[in-house]
Amino acid sequence: MGSVYVFNHPLIQHKMTYIRDKNTGTKEFRELVNEVSTLMAYEITRDMPVKEVTVETPVAKAQCKVLAGKKLGLVPILRAGLGMVEGILKLIPAAKVGHIGLYRDPETLEPVHYYAKMPSDIGERELIVIDPMLATGGSASEAIRALKKMGAKNIKLMCLIAAAPGIDRIKKDHDDVDIYVAAVDETLNEKSYIVPGLGDAGDRLFGTK
Repeated sequence: MGSVYVFNHPLIQHKMTYIRDKNTGTKEFRELVNEVSTLMAYEITRDMPVKEVTVETPVAKAQCKVLAGKKLGLVPILRAGLGMVEGILKLIPAAKVGHIGLYRDPETLEPVHYYAKMPSDIGERELIVIDPMLATGGSASEAIRALKKMGAKNIKLMCLIAAAPGIDRIKKDHDDVDIYVAAVDETLNEKSYIVPGLGDAGDRLFGTK
């Protein structure tokens, strides 16, 4: 059964306050999302396996640890997910990046799949699906479904803000996927925006309306 991890680190919560603030401009918003993504990546990789190696320091031999096990892959959901990738790559520069394009039909509110480009070895990688907002959960669920169909076996979902309905949807559709978020909000409005949320993450990242 997948778990939900809410990061309550003071630095993450401090920066999330300004990310939510409607008066935060595009440049600062983008920088804050980048910074929070780096901090979240630090937390999300806490359980990565390590192995011992021997290195020569200037003084003597030392037993040290390096990462072992599965390689990582990042899969931002276009377009808003792109705003979180750079912050993660600061910590994990060797991760490969795939992209998946989905948009929500304005009438049915269901996700429509329009693009996918993945590393050829996604079945061997631990994938982190990235989307700033988990509202109804439809887009994230469809992205995860598509990745599984392509051969992915180990998937995590990383969001800035999740609403309770979106979490419930992922748990129902993909009970093997852990969810990592910086904040959980309870409700959605009539347009399926998270309340209080932060507005449209893509528009705020890229300066569009």
